[in-house]
Amino acid sequence: MPSSPSFHLFPQKKNLTQLLQSRRTTTKQLQQIHAQLLLQYPSPPLHLFNSMILAYASSLFPCHALAFFATHIHRPFLNMFTLHFLLKACSKSKSVTHTTQLHSISFKLGFHSYTTLQNGLLHAYCTCGQLADARRLFDEMIHRDTVSFNSMIHGYAELGDMSSASWLFEQVPVRSPVSWTSMITGFAYTGDVVLARSFFDEMPERDLISWNAMISGYVQNRKPLMALDLFCQMMSENLKPNRVTVVSVLSACSSAGALDTGKWIHVYINKSKFHLDPFLGSALVDMYSKCGAVEFASDVFESLTEKNTCTWNAMINGLAMNGQAEKALDVFSQMQLDRRVLPDEVTFVGVLLACSHGGFVEEGRKHFYSMTRKYGVRLVVEHYACMVDLLGRCGFLQEAEEIIRNMSIKPDVVIWRALLGGCRIHKDVELAERVVLEMETHGSGDYVLLSNLYASVGKWEDVEKVRRIMKDKGIEKTPGCSSIEINNTIHEFISGDKSHQRYKEIYAKLEELGTRMSQEGYIAGTAEVLYDIDEEEKERALGHHSEKLAISFGLISTSPGTTLRIVKNLRFCSDCHNATKLISKICNREIVVRDRVRFHHFKDGICSCNDFW
Repeated sequence: MPSSPSFHLFPQKKNLTQLLQSRRTTTKQLQQIHAQLLLQYPSPPLHLFNSMILAYASSLFPCHALAFFATHIHRPFLNMFTLHFLLKACSKSKSVTHTTQLHSISFKLGFHSYTTLQNGLLHAYCTCGQLADARRLFDEMIHRDTVSFNSMIHGYAELGDMSSASWLFEQVPVRSPVSWTSMITGFAYTGDVVLARSFFDEMPERDLISWNAMISGYVQNRKPLMALDLFCQMMSENLKPNRVTVVSVLSACSSAGALDTGKWIHVYINKSKFHLDPFLGSALVDMYSKCGAVEFASDVFESLTEKNTCTWNAMINGLAMNGQAEKALDVFSQMQLDRRVLPDEVTFVGVLLACSHGGFVEEGRKHFYSMTRKYGVRLVVEHYACMVDLLGRCGFLQEAEEIIRNMSIKPDVVIWRALLGGCRIHKDVELAERVVLEMETHGSGDYVLLSNLYASVGKWEDVEKVRRIMKDKGIEKTPGCSSIEINNTIHEFISGDKSHQRYKEIYAKLEELGTRMSQEGYIAGTAEVLYDIDEEEKERALGHHSEKLAISFGLISTSPGTTLRIVKNLRFCSDCHNATKLISKICNREIVVRDRVRFHHFKDGICSCNDFW
């Protein structure tokens, strides 16, 4: 008879315990240890038993801890640590059933008086979204400490029940940074960043987690400039950013187009020797792409030794939105050769966006009709919106409308808006009027787009009618707003704005540009101006659009040859687009503008969109 396999891989108990406690031990190694443990000890000693459970609970597969426990459920000895480690596994795997079972076991074993274990149960119930069970346990607890209150506050905050969270916050015997941070996170989650910031400012002592929570709250609520301002404040207090900070700040840079700050973060990542995994790599690719620096995004993408689907998606979408449609489709072809990743819904949003921005109708049709059959990717609203946008831009308005009518899901306002954009380009007033009637909700941009369409064909009575509808419904036109980053500071401009401290210089530069542009044959494109006013007034209105103010400020604030990067909240109007092409030529500047739809890279009088946007 061959002898039983010995514990040759781990000859000493001390080494085994160290391996189980090491963060470097992989899941595969844990399974090998598990097998060796069963061969060596049919009933493992309690300390090894608990170490095995904790190791699994801390791994990527916490459910293995629960399975391991289930195979030894009849062992005579358990202690509080066993249950505590199992509850950690329940929290990570969000297993309500196992949490309830462990609650019952702890009660039978007489552990219900141990506050630490009860807190573990509270945390598990809250993580699993079982707030009613958690509250019942909380109310029945013999002793409650700050951790008990924090678990409940965090649980309510996660669900957005800030009324219950606030009531408990007032009852906490000793408020810890966790108590305050849970409130900050909760209010930010419900969209009340003002109240979140008031809690942050009132904190007697802030740690890095609380700073991260507030910065992330601003990012989630689309207030990137406030997030960057708070980050600068954090740095001035000599706190060292961690990976969580870095990812939030990169997201803020993406939204604000703050390339200089994003570059600083990239340098910080390298200096701090953060591991550039697919998650952090994707954040960098996304940041550079959304700042219009797609060449830097490509450099980061190529340097990554490990790429996942998110990384490929970030690069495909980045190239697509920057007008490099063919390169985006090339990257998609490369992705298909990488058998470690599969395209998903986001991938095809990027692919269809590339087709739309490049005007590749046949390519777009091919991917739209094959993604479900070939890749098993279901069609979502964004795919329909991209396809309708592509067909609408290229003049296939009837086909675009048919796709909407035959959708398997209900079309939303974004899809109708894409068709409305096609109507604007091809001046199809009749279809535009039908589209507006189909839309359940209307934003100011929809009415303005319809008004501009009427204005472009000289139907001023209809323009006035739309204006009356907007007035009666209390809908105000969203003011154009553009921003530019100069020396790590974001400067914002609103159309017709004179609040900037250098506005006299800005307007003087605009006058100079107007003269030089006229000499080059420029004529203001007044067709899209909303009001039936004389041509001179229209030209003046167009001349003070926010992007022109930002460009003018950029020209007087930077040295010759410096690339100007502008972020605009609305779609580029035709006149500003034509003017920016000419400015790039006469000033010998590269100008990158990110509008609501895409990026425009202007150089030598040419735009990357080829006037197709």
